[in-house]
Amino acid sequence: MLTTPGSRPLAASLCLLAALGAALALAGDRHGGRGVTEPSEAVARAHIVAIPAAHRPHRHDTVPSDAAVESARRYARTRAGIVSFAVVNTRGRMRGERSKRRLSSASVVKSMLLAAELRRLEREGLPLDPETESLLRSMITYSDNDAADAIYGRVGDAGLFEAARLARMTRFDVAGHWGNAQITASDMARMFADLDRVYAGRHREYALGLLGSIVPEQRWGIPAAAGADWAVRFKGGWLPDHALVHQAAELRERNARDHGRGPDREVEEAEQHGEARRLRRDGEERGHR
Repeated sequence: MLTTPGSRPLAASLCLLAALGAALALAGDRHGGRGVTEPSEAVARAHIVAIPAAHRPHRHDTVPSDAAVESARRYARTRAGIVSFAVVNTRGRMRGERSKRRLSSASVVKSMLLAAELRRLEREGLPLDPETESLLRSMITYSDNDAADAIYGRVGDAGLFEAARLARMTRFDVAGHWGNAQITASDMARMFADLDRVYAGRHREYALGLLGSIVPEQRWGIPAAAGADWAVRFKGGWLPDHALVHQAAELRERNARDHGRGPDREVEEAEQHGEARRLRRDGEERGHR
């Protein structure tokens, strides 16, 4: 990706409905990636993975490359069930496979609920109080459904549609409950290609810190495939028996200064902004999806 002094680096973004191998082909394009154990065939039937592949301020090559995208397409076409993906590369170009197909969002939409609630607080001039902070933390880092219900009760469909407009989505839909949300690969790719826009405002660092602090037991798929060379912010979602499995993620290439930057570092940075004092959980709460 090319940038000029003072310019804002582009993000590359992928959204995939396929097995994890296609994500591995894309995320590992530049540095090879680290192998992961593939999910079962049931898990592989419907993956949505949104990956802004990298911020690359000093590199001139495109990530993922055309060859990597074609490799992902070939892999996706071998999988059973519904398979599609979209990628916005580091030059801002979107490519994919069946990327406009609508599917149930599962818990990936919680990343949009996060944006909707933070925008509500900003608009109404309200603080990020301890109760709200606890709900958002549970909803994102543990994917807690009760917390999502509480946040949805505050923002409703209108808040989700507002987040969709902010993310420049074109085919998002929802009616009556966050669990009814419909997303596409291309729309989630657009959102995760520009998280700074989606989470603009005084709580931006807090939001990004949450997306970088998903609990270890849910850091399969894209984070595992990306390896140590990529910093990952993401949200996953799945239905019972893994009939549907989604991931939406931003991948940024680490530089020497970033090595060792992981979820804990994201939390530290959020804490430095005074907005994530209780971002780490005691471990007694458990996510349901």
